[in-house]
Amino acid sequence: MAHILVVDDEVGIRELLSEILADEGHQVSLAESATEARKSRERERPDLVLLDIWMPDADGITLLKEWAASGQLTMPVIMMSGHATIETAVEATRIGALDFLEKPIALQRLLATVKRALRNPEAAAGPELRLAALGRSGALAEAKKRLAQLAQSSAPLLLRGERGMRPELFARLLAGASAPFVPGAEALAEPPSEVLSRCAGGVLFVADLAKLGRAEQRQLDFLLGRTEKHKIRVVSFAAVDLRTLCEKHEFDAELAGRLSELTLKLPSLREIAEDIPDLASLMLAQVVEARVCPPRRFATAALNALRHYGWPGNLAELESVVKDAALGCLEEEVRLEDVERVLAARAEPSSAPEIALDRPYREAREAFERVYFENLLAKEHGSMSRVAERSGLERTHLYRKLKALGLPVGRREES
Repeated sequence: MAHILVVDDEVGIRELLSEILADEGHQVSLAESATEARKSRERERPDLVLLDIWMPDADGITLLKEWAASGQLTMPVIMMSGHATIETAVEATRIGALDFLEKPIALQRLLATVKRALRNPEAAAGPELRLAALGRSGALAEAKKRLAQLAQSSAPLLLRGERGMRPELFARLLAGASAPFVPGAEALAEPPSEVLSRCAGGVLFVADLAKLGRAEQRQLDFLLGRTEKHKIRVVSFAAVDLRTLCEKHEFDAELAGRLSELTLKLPSLREIAEDIPDLASLMLAQVVEARVCPPRRFATAALNALRHYGWPGNLAELESVVKDAALGCLEEEVRLEDVERVLAARAEPSSAPEIALDRPYREAREAFERVYFENLLAKEHGSMSRVAERSGLERTHLYRKLKALGLPVGRREES
């Protein structure tokens, strides 16, 4: 049977629910506060949580939001309360709660709700990396606003950006919660009628136009002519400009023009550095929930080191580093030393960063300065005093320089 966590500050309710559920053959854990619930969730990973809304340290809605934001809402949650309003119940459902039980809880209603929750296929789903709850950085917040605006159109959208930025995460923001999101890599090999049926009312996403052969381009061209009828939005991604795409990757110029009717440049990971701690924590939750490693959490210093690294490989590289650090960590907390070890192992000090020398002088100088300061920030873990000392710049000048280059400003106070 299932492992159920009951969270309620009233001892009588905890004991009553525990007795009823145990009689049904379930294993039951109890928590009297949000603090205990957090620890139990990390330690035991229950199949279902019965969560009271009103508790002394933090209310159930806050805890539900916390689990949703950190990628830990991988089990069905049933909210409980004797004083909640309809608005509270609606909010809990919007955040991710499966159902709501009003106290006093009727026995049959309890058992029926628990049975339905445990049948829910979402109960076995692992946490997904989503951008919806992120946006501390101005660059990511702006990209999300622009995507929200572009979602009002049905025209094809071309996303441009650096490799490794996981463009599908941005493209998913254009699809409704229940709308289809179909990867083009597999769809373009299927019969057109099946693709149109699968994508109807949703998004067809082509992850890399440069990888499409002639046959796939013809298939995509054919589908484009029928998207309006089936209410399909075509979203694609290219890491190169359209001229390079057509000349070096033999992409049909007319098709490229149709796909780029609307274009949006995606920010690189270094441009959304303020979101790296949240992204890394979500990625770590994915690794833990997949049972790749025991429960882990990042130390603040480790997250700061990740935030100030240059990330030439963007989100794909961050995911790899997080997994490597989680697997190589000897304690429950992933510390600064663990992150430094992983980053040092990936460094290639013998090979200097490549800077195109055929650029105009100003562009080449800016490219060099960006690489130079990214390297210093990573080595000094964001310590502005040490970066200023190493570079020979006065700190006020250094702040202005980093801001002009679009680099994250490190710690203003050092211990």
